[in-house]
Parts: sequence; structure tokens; C-alpha cells
Amino acid sequence: MSKRLSFRQGFSSMLFWSIISAAFIGPGTVTTASRAGALYGGQLIWALLFSTLATILLQEMAARVTIASGYNLGEIIGRQYGGRRGVRWMIFLSLAFGCAAYEAGNLLGAMSGMQLLTNWPRQWVTLVLGLIAAWLLWWGNYRLIARFMGMLVAVMGLAFMYTAFYTPLNGQDILTGALFPSFPADATLLVMGLIGTTIVPYNLFLGSGIGKGQQVSEMRWGIGLAVLIGGLISFAILLGGSQIQGEYSFEKLSLAMESRLGIAGRVLFGIGLFAAGFSSAITAPLAAAIAGSSLLGQPQEDAHKGLGFRLTWAVVLGVGVLFGVLNIKPIPVIIIAQALNGLLLPIMTSFLLFAANDKHLLGRYANGWKANLLTLGVVWITTLLGLHQIRLAMDATFHIFETGDLLPVYGIVLISLSVTVLLGYRLFQLGKK
Repeated sequence: MSKRLSFRQGFSSMLFWSIISAAFIGPGTVTTASRAGALYGGQLIWALLFSTLATILLQEMAARVTIASGYNLGEIIGRQYGGRRGVRWMIFLSLAFGCAAYEAGNLLGAMSGMQLLTNWPRQWVTLVLGLIAAWLLWWGNYRLIARFMGMLVAVMGLAFMYTAFYTPLNGQDILTGALFPSFPADATLLVMGLIGTTIVPYNLFLGSGIGKGQQVSEMRWGIGLAVLIGGLISFAILLGGSQIQGEYSFEKLSLAMESRLGIAGRVLFGIGLFAAGFSSAITAPLAAAIAGSSLLGQPQEDAHKGLGFRLTWAVVLGVGVLFGVLNIKPIPVIIIAQALNGLLLPIMTSFLLFAANDKHLLGRYANGWKANLLTLGVVWITTLLGLHQIRLAMDATFHIFETGDLLPVYGIVLISLSVTVLLGYRLFQLGKK
């Protein structure tokens, strides 16, 4: 009887935490995962596997600090850096910047989904969607529609899972791509995008904020299953993208689905892409506003009615609307947005790591050495990739190094290792206190 009860509790917890997987399966995931499959086949599956496992690790940590302490992640950081307002502002502005980058991709993705089904002018579609999102955020009536959109995204995910069976990749291609990391030419931006669209920095604050009231064991079971399912959907989208021939576009991806499912495939993709974009267009500005109110010590009661709260989500939403009205191509913006969030990830992971090692607040639920070691590994890999992407951008602009020069590669490895070792040493010092 106890086993049956435990299964029900675990299943209920999985449904509860499915908000995390629904939050990262947006237009960014559809775009980056399917483009990765279209351009590189199964070579970048390892990036999806890494980011899925890292998401489980970091989301568990973010939820655990809240369950153990009663404070969300933003509040804990606020307590730790109470006298350093500049640090809290830096975190908030970095997070808000990431949310704004996401928002541009969210609304452009929603608009692209709508254009697969209608011929409505894209600028007007973006403006109307922005106004509807603003109205929902102003009055706080976003939860029901977000859940409904999440259901539509899940249906699209099922359609991709069916389409994935027709991938030209064989089992050996998939296994090699998952277990042996490779870096094809010009793929670093896409690798950063795959990581940034799965380990979403603002989701750490979202997961921490909803964790109150759960048991740690139930939370771990729920997050593990929910994120694994989300990772499986992302994997199916990548396999769906591998069926595209020639230059990548949303139109070609919808045609690939239509060839397997008939006109229903095109409709499901269009509706799913729209739903993923519009639901994320609500959650991204909301997450930025929530993070701001907790990090900067604003009153939490009726926070959604406060001027600072509303101003934050309005600016983030406004950035997305502006990109849509300016008629900017959606796919490059979405991929760059995911890569920018990948660059922010080591910073947010480091602050989460310090919060999870606060033994005064967490007691026996503070991180052990195994969790710290795994998280430091995430920091090292994301820092390494981020520095490599910055180096490529600077080299393309200023032509500092010649092609094939290994000096910058060695330098990036050394810097990323040094940052990780210093972070680990600081954690070791805190553990001795």
C-alpha cells in the first residue's frame, strides 16, 4: 500500500513540476533543436543530454533551498548580499536582460506559428499579442491561459515524437552524438543555444518560487521526471529537424511534419509554435518582475500591483514587441537569445551554488561535496563554451588570431578552469566556517 501511495505522490509531483519543462519548451527549443538536427544531424545530441541532466541538478538545488529555508532564491541572495545592493542589482539586471532576449524570441516565435496558419500581417499580429499579454499581466489573469497553452505545446511534442521515428539517423549515429561530444565548424553558437534554451536562468527563480510546501523527496521525483520528459520532447524535435533538406526554415519544418501526419502535422506545428511562444511571452516578463521584487527587497504582498513590478514586466515585454514590429527575422533572433542566456548561465549558477551552501539557513539540506562537484562541472563547461563564443565573435570582428591557432583555445581552457577552481576554493572556505 505504501508503494502505491508513493507512486501517486511521485506522479502528482511530476505534474506539479511539469511547469518547468513547459517553460523551457518554447520557440527557442523548437528553433535551436530542430536547426541542430537539420544542420548537424545527431552530432549535437550530447548538448541536449548535458543540458537536460544539468537542469535536473540545478532545479533540484533551487527548489531545495526554498523548501529547507522557507525563502525563495531571490530572497536568499538578498539576505546574503544585504549590504551589497550593487551585487543584487547586477543579478537583477542580468536576469532582466536575459528575459528580454527571450521575450524577443517568444513573440517572434508566436507570430511565426500564426503565420503558418494565416496570412495576417506580422507586425499587427505581434502588436496584438503584446497587448493581450500586457492585459493578462496587468490584471494577473495569466495562470489559466498559460496552462491551456502548455497543453497545446504538449500535443505538438507528441506530434514531434511520432515524426522522430522517421529520422534518417540510425541508432549508432544517435548513440555517438549523445556520448561523444563534438564541435562541428560554426556550431558553437548553436551549442550555446541548446544549453541556454534548456537550462533557463529565470526558471531557477521560478522553480524556487513554487517549491514551498513540498517534501524534498517528492520534489526530487517530480523534477526528475518532468525535466526528463521535457528533454525527450527536445530530442524528438531535433530528430524531426534532421529530416529537413537544404536551408532551414519554419516552413520546411512544418512541411516535414506534414509529410508524416498530413495537414494535421502542419496545423499541430503552427498551433504548438504559437502556444509555446505566447505562453513564454507571459512567463518571461513575469519571471523578471518576480526576481526583481525578491532580489531588491520589495514587498511581496500584492507585488504584481506595484509600480516597480509592472514597470519591469512592461520593459521586458516591450523589447519583444519592438523586435516584432521592426519586422526582424525570427530564427536568428531566437538562436542569439538562447546563446546570450547560455552566457549568463555560469553567473546565475554560481549565485545558486553559494545559496545552496548556506548551512545557517539550510542545515542538513545544504549541498554536499558531490552536489558541489557536479555543479562546478556545469560552471566550468558553460564558462568554457561562453568564452569560446566570445572569442569567435571578437576574432570575426578584429581578426586577432589566424585560423587554426591553438593559443586562444589553451587560454580559454586555462581561464575557465581558473574561475572554477577559485569558485570551488571559496566554497571550501565557507564550508570550514
